[in-house]
Order: sequence, then structure tokens, then C-alpha cells
Amino acid sequence: MKLLKCVVRPNALEKVKEALSGLGVMGMTVSEVKGFGRQKGHKELYRGAEYTIDFTPKIEIEVVVGDDLAEQCVDAVREAAQTGNIGDGKIFMVPIDEVVRIRTGETGDAAI
Repeated sequence: MKLLKCVVRPNALEKVKEALSGLGVMGMTVSEVKGFGRQKGHKELYRGAEYTIDFTPKIEIEVVVGDDLAEQCVDAVREAAQTGNIGDGKIFMVPIDEVVRIRTGETGDAAI
């Protein structure tokens, strides 16, 4: 099993959700996050004064999938979230040793 941590632009959330649902992904956790990468933020003008915005708002989507579906999910998220501009985001793939569904006690792929 793999945990996919996908950090994308807020406006890409619906496309990513539809792409993952199309692959049969049943659930996901979505969080509003802030951060910066290579672009180191940007400058904005407000009432004549220039401000540096260090942290850019992003959406983090966490999905646990079986090993057989992980690469397909990465491709789907990348295609759905890619604009070709700086700040499109990142996908982190992390191995998962075990999953337990609290309600039923199911483990492994059955608990996803």
C-alpha cells in the first residue's frame, strides 16, 4: 500500500477528485495548507505598499491506495493538476505498512 500526499493549487481540487474517483479511489483526506517551494512566494501591491507573500495557499490531498493502483493515481493527479506554471505542486509517495479500519477491525487492502 502507498500513501499519496498531493499538494496542489486550490483550483485543481475538483479535477483531482474526479480523476481519482474515476480510478475507483473510495476516499481521501483534504486539508488547506500553506507553503512555498522554489518560487519563494511572490510580491503583491496593497494601497501602494509592496508586500512579500512567503506562503502560498495550497490544498493537500492524502489518499491510501494499493500498490497496483499507486502509479495510475500519480499519473491521474499529475494530469489533472498540471498547468505548466510554477507552483503546480508535488506528489509524495510513501509506503504504508498497515491500515486498520477502526469500526470493523479490517486490516490491509480490505480496510482502504
